[in-house]
Amino acid sequence: MISTVRTGGWAVNVERVLLGGGFVVLFLAMPHGLEGDDFQRFDDIQQLLNHGHLSDSRFSLVMPLVSAPFLLLGHLVRSPSWWATRFNVVVVAVGAFVIWRLLRDRVDGTLLRRTLLVLLFASLLTNRLRAYDPEVLGGTLIAIGIVCIEMRRYVVAGWAAIVLAAVNSPALVIALVPFAGYEMLRTRRLRPLAWLGLAAILVMAESWLRRGSPFHTGYGNDHGFVTILPYSGRPGFSYPFLLGVASIVFSFGRGLLFFAPGLALWLSARTRRAATQVRSFLVPMLLVVLGMVLVYAKWWAWYGGLSWGPRFFAFAALPASLLVALRIGLAGESAGADVVTLGVLALSAWVGVTGAVADFSQLEFCARNNYALESLCWYVPEYSSLWWPILHPPAVTTATAIVVCWCAAVFVCLALPLVRALASAARSRPAVKLSGGWRL
Repeated sequence: MISTVRTGGWAVNVERVLLGGGFVVLFLAMPHGLEGDDFQRFDDIQQLLNHGHLSDSRFSLVMPLVSAPFLLLGHLVRSPSWWATRFNVVVVAVGAFVIWRLLRDRVDGTLLRRTLLVLLFASLLTNRLRAYDPEVLGGTLIAIGIVCIEMRRYVVAGWAAIVLAAVNSPALVIALVPFAGYEMLRTRRLRPLAWLGLAAILVMAESWLRRGSPFHTGYGNDHGFVTILPYSGRPGFSYPFLLGVASIVFSFGRGLLFFAPGLALWLSARTRRAATQVRSFLVPMLLVVLGMVLVYAKWWAWYGGLSWGPRFFAFAALPASLLVALRIGLAGESAGADVVTLGVLALSAWVGVTGAVADFSQLEFCARNNYALESLCWYVPEYSSLWWPILHPPAVTTATAIVVCWCAAVFVCLALPLVRALASAARSRPAVKLSGGWRL
């Protein structure tokens, strides 16, 4: 069992209620809608289901095909688009159940519950549950695959899940190379490389079937508009690598430092020591995130197009949430560390709540005049997805109020051990005598 601070029975019950009710809130109360590339993916699967027509669009059909049963259900209940925009909530619920079943005898339940609470209501994943994009399914499959592989159970099923994730988002074929290299060193076998080779073959097979050539990806003439930025308007992997890395990590509107601040906790030796029992899962997840950064840094659209936050990096929310949950379990060991953890948790909570209720009409500014000012949404704080709601608060409805209150309740529940530890440290610290008889 992993070492963590045990919570009382009432706290366990509160966490369970927040999780169980939280999925209902995310499914029914949180605003949902198609955005950006979602419309094309939705149209692709609708053409296939309703007319038997296989489109030649550049987007993989893996995620739309997996969601097909829910879209068909939409002809009986609500509508196909209603189910499509809630499909990712179902994916995460199923993925959480599978991982919980796999890890329940190996990892402490408190850590698993806290990780899931952070992931659902205090991470960049919260926003991605509103849309119909492939990153959530891909990230869920990778997480399940890593757990299966590292537990040495269902290894073939684990690699199959990772291959399916790579076919779903072909850029992952390269992004998964660091993880595959890690597995080759650990097992001293070349089998992980063979699995990535299978993923590449399946990607080419889909291209051949839909576009007539295994090398026709559909991105050949894909590029952005020419703007004031010196590297705009170029296709493919044309962006300067170092600028791409710096933008993905540090930019105000897309940077992982702001949208997944929990990742920075890995730099702490205290955190790494606490992660001993989950290191076998956590290190591969971090390697996948590293691979994604290295791949997308060169892509001309590293910012993920017209979207809220770093859309391509939804998977980064999982290791970031696990690191935050680990640090909450260390509450009381160091007042300074508790302050840092509380700050990271607060920023993560802000990411979750703004992503849950963000008004997508704010993105219209980024698209004006052929996206001439879109870079303001990447780099300038005032136009960042995180800080725009402060200047332009979204309309308050009953649904959004429920979501905000639920996110606030999760934050209070998670912050309570840290606040209690800090209060205890303050009471036990001796007063400092100052001049004039004042005491601090």
